[in-house]
Amino acid sequence: MLPRVPFLSIFLFVVVLVVSLSLPCRSDGFAEKEKTLAIIKPDGLYDNCTDKIKNAIFDSGFTIVKEMLIQLDEEAAMSFYAEHSSRSFFSSLVKYMTSTFISGPVLIMILEKENAVADWRALIGPTDASKAKITHPNSIRAMCGLDIQKNCVHGSDSPQSAQREISFFFKEKSSGSAVTEHDEL
Repeated sequence: MLPRVPFLSIFLFVVVLVVSLSLPCRSDGFAEKEKTLAIIKPDGLYDNCTDKIKNAIFDSGFTIVKEMLIQLDEEAAMSFYAEHSSRSFFSSLVKYMTSTFISGPVLIMILEKENAVADWRALIGPTDASKAKITHPNSIRAMCGLDIQKNCVHGSDSPQSAQREISFFFKEKSSGSAVTEHDEL
């Protein structure tokens, strides 16, 4: 006579099996790491939030693969934010990101970990920092941002945007698929 296995044990085994099979894995059994672009905007650097932001990055399990401090010129900012060119805030965004009198340099970073894009987006919180202070008080934008434009950080909104944005700043090879829209500032 065969031993009876409780239904709950079988159910839990099937759930664990399905979940583990759906996770992306390399041939060596480890999950794939993903890269995303992060920018600490002028207000984040000016207000000395860099250490606080980097601590949040490391505490959340990210690795900073590359970083560079640069002063964006108008052409680079317009090109980077081109998908927003028809929006009313475009010129003020470009001016904010480029003017050394109003703003300053930005810190560009490539972050890496499993689910980097989604995890970074969750960590930074909503685009509007004033709303983030209410709805996501532990987010980076709630801690360091001021409003919808001076929100301290940028994060890629999809793996495709991340590839394009990383390639834009670090001249790394992209998959070639064009991304024409994203919702992140």
